Amino acid sequence: MTKRAATAAVVVILLALMGCGPAQQASGPPSTLPQIPPNEVSGLQIPAPRIDYAISKVDGLVGELMRNTGIPGMAVAIVHGGKTVYAKGFGVRDIRNGDGAENKVDDNTVFQLASISKSVGATLVAHEVTDNVITWDTPVAPKLPWFSLNDPYVTSHVTVADLYSHRSGLPDHAGDALEDLGYDRRQVLEHLKYLPLAPFRISYAYTNFGVTTAAEAVAAAAGKSWEDLSDEVLYRPLGMASTSSRFADFLARPNHAVGHVKVGDKWEARFQRDADPQTPAGGVSSSVNDMARWLTMVLAKGTYNGQRITSPEALLPAYTPQVVSVPAATPNARAGFYGHGFNASVTSSGRTEYSHSGGFVMGAATNFAALPSEDIGIIALTNAAPYGVPETLTAEFLALVQYGQVQEDWAALYKKAIAPINDPDGSLVGKQPPANPAQPRPLSEYTGLYTSDYFGPAIVAERDGQLQLALGPKNQAFPLKHWDADTFAFELTTENAPPGTISKATFAGNTLNLELYDSDKLGTFTRS
Repeated sequence: MTKRAATAAVVVILLALMGCGPAQQASGPPSTLPQIPPNEVSGLQIPAPRIDYAISKVDGLVGELMRNTGIPGMAVAIVHGGKTVYAKGFGVRDIRNGDGAENKVDDNTVFQLASISKSVGATLVAHEVTDNVITWDTPVAPKLPWFSLNDPYVTSHVTVADLYSHRSGLPDHAGDALEDLGYDRRQVLEHLKYLPLAPFRISYAYTNFGVTTAAEAVAAAAGKSWEDLSDEVLYRPLGMASTSSRFADFLARPNHAVGHVKVGDKWEARFQRDADPQTPAGGVSSSVNDMARWLTMVLAKGTYNGQRITSPEALLPAYTPQVVSVPAATPNARAGFYGHGFNASVTSSGRTEYSHSGGFVMGAATNFAALPSEDIGIIALTNAAPYGVPETLTAEFLALVQYGQVQEDWAALYKKAIAPINDPDGSLVGKQPPANPAQPRPLSEYTGLYTSDYFGPAIVAERDGQLQLALGPKNQAFPLKHWDADTFAFELTTENAPPGTISKATFAGNTLNLELYDSDKLGTFTRS
C-alpha cells in the first residue's frame, strides 16, 4: 500500500468514526456513534491468519540472522492473546564449549537483559504506585536525604517520573564512567551532584544512574533493597523463577549464557559484565520463558493469570510518551518518545508500539517490542555484543504482522545505527606515535596525587622508568606511554571503553587532563 493510499484509508476511517462520513451523516444522534476513540484505530487491518504466518517465519528469520552475523546464541519468545505462543533457543551459551547438547541455548537459558531492566523495573514502580507506597510524581530527595544535584531547585523537585523518563537534566550516561572505575552504587549517585545540568524537564539524555536513583528512592519508600523488592513483588508473583536483579544469581545459574565480543570476524568470550551498581537500569537477568510471563502481564495492563501486579492507571505512564527522545529530523518523519523505562512510538501502520533495547559492549544485546492493539509482543535475547541483531528480528517479525512482508533491510539499518558503539574510543586510535616526539620532562616532575571532585584521586607514580596512573577507589593501574612532550597515552577496556580504546593523558603545570573522562569537561585533575 502506498503512503497516499494509507493516508486515504486513515482519513476514511477517521471520518466514519467521527460521524463525518456519508454513512454517518443521517445515522442518528451522537449516542449511536462507536465508543472507540479514533486515535486508537489503525488504518490498516490485520487479517486473522497473518499473525500465525508471521510466527511460522521466525525460525527462518533467526537462522538467517545467525548465519549472517555468526552470533553464538539467541533465544526468542512471542506472546499473543494472553499466552506464550512461541519460545525457543538457538545456538550455544559459550562458544568455547562446542555445540554439544549441554551447551545449547534453550528457552530457559538465562541471559543478561541489560537496559531492558529499565522496563522491568518500571513495572515494579507501577506496582508500588498501585499500592500507594509512592507515586510517579514523588520527589526523590525526601526518600534519599543524602542525594543532591548541581541545582538546588532540581534537587528538591526531581521526581521518580523525571528520572525514569531521562528528563532530569543529567548529561547522557551520567555516572557510567565512575562505575567503570569501581565506584559502588551509593558512591556513583553521591557524585552526580558535580555534573552540569541541562534545562530541567525539557531536555532528554539517557542515564542509567538517573533511573537507578529513582529506583533507590522507591526501594527506600518500601523499606527494602531494590533487589529484594523486585523478587517479592514482581518475579515471584509472576513465576519468574530464573530471574534476578543480582549478578551473583546470574553466574550461579547452570544454564546461563556467557557474553561474547567480536574480534576481527570471530566471536570470543572475553568478558562478563557485572552491572550490580546500576542493577535497576541494567542488571536484571532472565530467560525468554520468564520474560514472556512479564510481557504477557504488561500487555494485559498489569494483570497475569487473574492476579493484579499493577493497576492499569499506574502502568499507563510507563509505556506511553512522557518526553520527546528523538525529535523529528524532517517534517514527514515520526518523532520518538520515551515513557518511564519504555520507548513509545507509532509505527508506519498507525499503531502504537512500546519497546526497549539493551546492550553491553562486553557481550549482550536484547530487545523487546509490543503492539498493544494486537495484543502481541516479541522478545529476543542474545549473548553477543550489540550489532542490531535482536532489533532486526523484532522489526522483521512486526513487519510480517502488520504488512505480511518485510519491507526494509532492517539488518543493514540497525547495524549502521548500533555497531559503532563497539568501536574503540579516543583521538589517538589508529594513529602512529610521532616519529620525532618532543622529549618529556623528568618523570619525577609528573608524579604526585591529582584530584577531581567528580572522579576522585588520580595517582601518578614512577615504576621502573615508566609512569603509572592509578584511578578510582580500587586504584586501577594503567601504564602511561609517552606520546609527545607532556602528552602520554594509556589503553583500557571497560563497558564504556571498547577494546582498543586509547586515552590521552596531558600534563600542564599542576593539572592532568584525561581525554576519555573529559566529555562533561570534568576530566582535569589538579595536583595536591
